[in-house]
Amino acid sequence: MGAVFASVVRAPMTSVLMIFEMTQDYAVIVPLMIANLVSLFIASRLQEEPIYEALAVQDGIHLPTAETRQRYGQRQVVRVMQAAGESLPAEITVREAMERVRSSEVRTWLVTDQRGVVGVINLERLERELGEGKDEDKKLGELTDAMAFPHVHPDHGLDLALERMGANQLEILPVVNRADVHKLEGVVTLRDVLNAYGVSRA
Repeated sequence: MGAVFASVVRAPMTSVLMIFEMTQDYAVIVPLMIANLVSLFIASRLQEEPIYEALAVQDGIHLPTAETRQRYGQRQVVRVMQAAGESLPAEITVREAMERVRSSEVRTWLVTDQRGVVGVINLERLERELGEGKDEDKKLGELTDAMAFPHVHPDHGLDLALERMGANQLEILPVVNRADVHKLEGVVTLRDVLNAYGVSRA
């Protein structure tokens, strides 16, 4: 009975505990474990999909498989992040920043100071600061929150990086250390994330 349960449910240790509770006999544990392993091996060779997963699919319930969980684990920021490129000093003004990035191919830049990365700013924000007649001599550091800027950590999933990019209208996110939010470990770009999901931008 224990061997059949282990092969059908694919839970050999549960079978051992159940049979021991029913028999209260320690002597049955070793032969039961051997029988469970043999039955589990035969059942997995004859039918790869466990019966309860097959029944769930029949009912329209699709549970995550081991392959899906493994693929999710591979889609982490650490697997696609790259070295940081161009950045803007926090002490320069908005006007100076616009002059620096006018010929740049990217539209999002990290803002850094002596501590490390303190924020992220995009071209739209710079243009808005200039176009609305605001103070052009305002420092970039005044436009960012050094303690609450958009970022991700290396062990974060790419879905979170994509969500934060969309929420903040950014194409680049800094990848920072968990112990020090200003310590830059790399960057992850929108193109990197889309490529990881097999989506290419036009």
